[in-house]
Amino acid sequence: MTATTETMTDLYPSRLTRPGEIIERQHPTVWGTDDDGPFDAAALEAHSERGFTILPDFITPGEVTQYSAELERLASDESLQGDPRVVREKVSGEVRSIFEVTRISEQIEALSRDPRLLDRARQLLGSDVYLHQTRVNYMPGYKGTGFYWHSDFETWHAEDGMPAPRAVSCSIALTPNYPYNGGLMVMPGSHRSYVPCVGETPENYHQDSLKEQKIGVPSEEAITELAWKYGVDQFTGPAGSALWFDCNIMHGSGNNITPFPRSNIFLVFNSVENTLAEPYAAPAPRPTRIADRDFTPLR
Repeated sequence: MTATTETMTDLYPSRLTRPGEIIERQHPTVWGTDDDGPFDAAALEAHSERGFTILPDFITPGEVTQYSAELERLASDESLQGDPRVVREKVSGEVRSIFEVTRISEQIEALSRDPRLLDRARQLLGSDVYLHQTRVNYMPGYKGTGFYWHSDFETWHAEDGMPAPRAVSCSIALTPNYPYNGGLMVMPGSHRSYVPCVGETPENYHQDSLKEQKIGVPSEEAITELAWKYGVDQFTGPAGSALWFDCNIMHGSGNNITPFPRSNIFLVFNSVENTLAEPYAAPAPRPTRIADRDFTPLR
């Protein structure tokens, strides 16, 4: 395991009053080595180059059935009615996401500590890790709305106080990801480019941004530049597949206008050497249900 994160200066300014130049990433993508975990040297090099890794059959068909039933239970749990951890679709009112899910579901809490996940997260980040954010996502057929292009790290830096892009997300598909049912699109290699965004962060902005983000998203000019430079790929594959992706990769998803729903478990691992400080560009930190401040290493 390797070096600590530099936190003395803000290398990734955002929420500016005018458009800023795209900034070259100042930190590694892969912090560990092939001796630290299950990824071999070639897989680590590919992840460092592309910013993401797709692992088919990451969980078994039996586990897909088990966790799908758990997502159905959570979505219909009357005790969660009105709970701020539940985010609903802006128009249809259907459940869109449930945050802090490891505090609600024993099954998903146990999954977060599974060596299949934990060992890879530690290897990619080169240290012990904790869970920065956990949630389950639902994208129902016909009614599921997507997310505009964005970098997670821009938000986590500006609104949560995450110093450096030393976090990695794991999205585990519980339904098939087709090219046409609102699957996640990524720009391979774009994690090496940090895009400052324009606009002051309003107070309690998370109440709106989790349904539709309008501040903290790149300009069309920046997206066009990145798309021509890096291209666009998509996370497709059967239920049970997992996508590991760097916190700064540019990604987004379209609406699901098909009858085929899409759902996933989403776990964000952050290095214990990259813990949250005060927000870099927001009036106050977001609630801990969205950005946890318990930095106890996962075991």
